[in-house]
Amino acid sequence: MHPHIAALYNSAQKPSRLIVGLMSGTSLDGLDVALCKVSGAGLNTHIEILNFTTVEYSGDYKSKIKQVFAKRECDLELVTLLHPWVGKLHGNMVNQCLHTWQVNPASIDVIASHGQTIYHCPKSQHNHKSFTNGTLQIGDSDQIAVTTGITTIGDFRQKHIAAGGEGAPLAVYGDYLFFSSLVENRILLNMGGIANLTFLPKSGDANSVFSSDIGPGNTIMDAYVQKYFEGMHFDDGAKIAKAGKVNMPLLHALCADDFFNLSMPKTTGPEVFNLAYLKAAQGLTNTLDLTHHDVMATLNAFSANVISDAIKQCAKHEANCVVYASGGGIHNPLLMEQLLNLCPEVKAFKNTQVLGIDPDAKEAVLFAILANECLAGEQQHLNNTAQGIAGVTMGKISFPD
Repeated sequence: MHPHIAALYNSAQKPSRLIVGLMSGTSLDGLDVALCKVSGAGLNTHIEILNFTTVEYSGDYKSKIKQVFAKRECDLELVTLLHPWVGKLHGNMVNQCLHTWQVNPASIDVIASHGQTIYHCPKSQHNHKSFTNGTLQIGDSDQIAVTTGITTIGDFRQKHIAAGGEGAPLAVYGDYLFFSSLVENRILLNMGGIANLTFLPKSGDANSVFSSDIGPGNTIMDAYVQKYFEGMHFDDGAKIAKAGKVNMPLLHALCADDFFNLSMPKTTGPEVFNLAYLKAAQGLTNTLDLTHHDVMATLNAFSANVISDAIKQCAKHEANCVVYASGGGIHNPLLMEQLLNLCPEVKAFKNTQVLGIDPDAKEAVLFAILANECLAGEQQHLNNTAQGIAGVTMGKISFPD
C-alpha cells in the first residue's frame, strides 16, 4: 500500500481528525482559514474550531483575479497560469497560519480547499442545449499539497455536477450534518457575495431539506463601492447606504429578473448580478443620474427584498422558523434591520455563533466537513434528488509527493 493511502486510511480510523478548511469567496477579500478538530461523521459529526483567521488578499491578487472573474471572455493563458499560482499562494497562506498558530504541519490530517470560483454556469443560465451545468474553481490542490506537505482534498463541486446537480450550493451538506435540530425548524442563511440558504425542518426528514441560492448578497454593493469610492472595498457599517434614499422604480426593476421566478433550488452568481445588471436596470428606469448614496440604498434594499422573499418561502412550510445567519452580510446593520422588518413571520434572527460556529468561519468549516465525509463518511445520508441534492461524496485527493 502506498504510504499516503495508508496515512489516509489511518486518518479515517482515528476518533478525531485535524482538518484545515479553506474558503475564498466571490468578495475576494481574503482566504478564510479554519483549523478544525472533527470527530465522527455523518449525522454524528462534531466540530471544534481551534483557530480561525482571514488572510487578506493583496491588491495584486485582486487585480489578477478580476481579469478573469465572472467574465464570459477572458485571457485563456492567464486562466491557465492563475490555476497553479493561486494554489501555491493558498498553500503559503496555510503555512503562514500554521506557523503563527504554532501548529506542526505533520499533525494535520488533510487540507480542504474550495478554490477560487471564477465562473459559475448552470444550464438555466447558459442556455446551450448541448451542455449541462458547469462551474470552474482555480487554485490547484496539487500545488497546495506540495507547498504545505499536507494531503489536500479539493475541487468539491465537480462531483455534484457529475451527479446531476448544479455544483452549488454545497452548504446544504454541512448544514444538514452539523446544524440539524430535532427541537426547532432552522434556516441557515449565508450572505456572502451571493446569498444562499438551507432549510432544516425539525422533523429531520432529509426529503424535506433543501438549499438554494437566493440572489445577490453583497456582490453588487461591493463592486459599486470599489468602482466609485476610491480605497474602499465595501460599505463599512452601511454608512453610504444609510445616507441615501431607496429609489422604488429602480428597486422594482432590479427585482424583475426571471431568476427570481424560478423555483428553488437554483444557483446563480456575479456572472448575472453585477454592475452591468445594475446599469441595465437604471437605463430602463431613467435613473442613471442617481447619487451614489441613493444607488447604494437601493442595492441594499434589493438584497434585503430577495433574501426576505426566499426566507418567507421557507417559513411558510413550517411554523416558528429560526434564522441563523453567517457571511459578510451580517456585518451590514442596514441589511439586517431590513430583514427583521420584512420577515415578521420568523421566530428569531440569530447568527451561527450561538451554535458554536463563528459566522465568518462557517463556509471554511463546511468544506472541512465535506473533506471529513470524503475521509471518514459512509454512504451519504443526504440524498434528495427532487431538490437537486445528490447523494455523493465530494472531493479530489492530492498527495504532497
